[in-house]
Amino acid sequence: MNYCARVALAEQQDTRGSDSAAVAASSGRRDAFEVVIRPARGWAPLNLRELWVHRELLYLLVWRNLKVRYKQTALGAAWAVIPSVLTMLVFTVIFGHLGRLSSDGSPYALFSFCALVPWTYFAGSLSLASTSLLENERLVTKIYFPRLLIPLAAVLVGLLDLTIAFGLLLVLAAFYGVYPDVRALTVVPLAGLACAAAFGVGLLLSALNVFYRDVRYVIAFLIQFWLFVTPVAYSASLVPERWRLLLGLNPMAGVVTGFRWAMLDGPFPTVTLPVSIASTAVLLLAALYYFRRVEDTFADVV
Repeated sequence: MNYCARVALAEQQDTRGSDSAAVAASSGRRDAFEVVIRPARGWAPLNLRELWVHRELLYLLVWRNLKVRYKQTALGAAWAVIPSVLTMLVFTVIFGHLGRLSSDGSPYALFSFCALVPWTYFAGSLSLASTSLLENERLVTKIYFPRLLIPLAAVLVGLLDLTIAFGLLLVLAAFYGVYPDVRALTVVPLAGLACAAAFGVGLLLSALNVFYRDVRYVIAFLIQFWLFVTPVAYSASLVPERWRLLLGLNPMAGVVTGFRWAMLDGPFPTVTLPVSIASTAVLLLAALYYFRRVEDTFADVV
């Protein structure tokens, strides 16, 4: 019997009115718990334990998204790297050969692709997470579960594409005779930083998208604008020293410069990376609290 079949939920009488209760029990397991749904009063707690209890549902959502992602596609998992490769070719021709931008001593194709690997993951995850609540409207309106799981699943599913693209990056680096050292292991926490940034922004936009449907039209412009303010096509060394602190407020600036330091022996982002970590933490925390604050109204509005 799957997870959803084991969960018994009481109908919610009035989200803003009287209290209602939902009791979820799992057969033969000791993690049975009771969920009491009450009207929001002030800022609701994050209740991370509830996310852990519903971890099986998170797994099912991620697995469902993976199966749907490449269903009935001719190229399948190749779409994980095709956008990055095509963008790399365009950047190499325009900025590398015609514009002759600095690539910190690395081949420009490798220089740009190293940044496009985390950026493509961030942009794709942000786009999916921002519209995830509307795309799962029936699920949101019919049963109770932590709504955080929906945008979180949209962000986690992209990690497979990130892994495939990173494998291609290693192949491209070997082609140019670049062999990363032990610093390459730091791409794991850097990928976690990109995941946290995508989850934070996607969480905020997904909540706003429920109440203001024109947010979906802003997402494409936001991602395009964000690309140009992130040092993907150009080196962060081109940014004047006095602006490095401001650049670090962009979470992806620290991720991109960190990737280049780890893989291409680029300059270490002494200022950019710590500021990006701090800005990501603040953004994620603010998005979590706002999402929890308005979560109880999703079923009424969506």
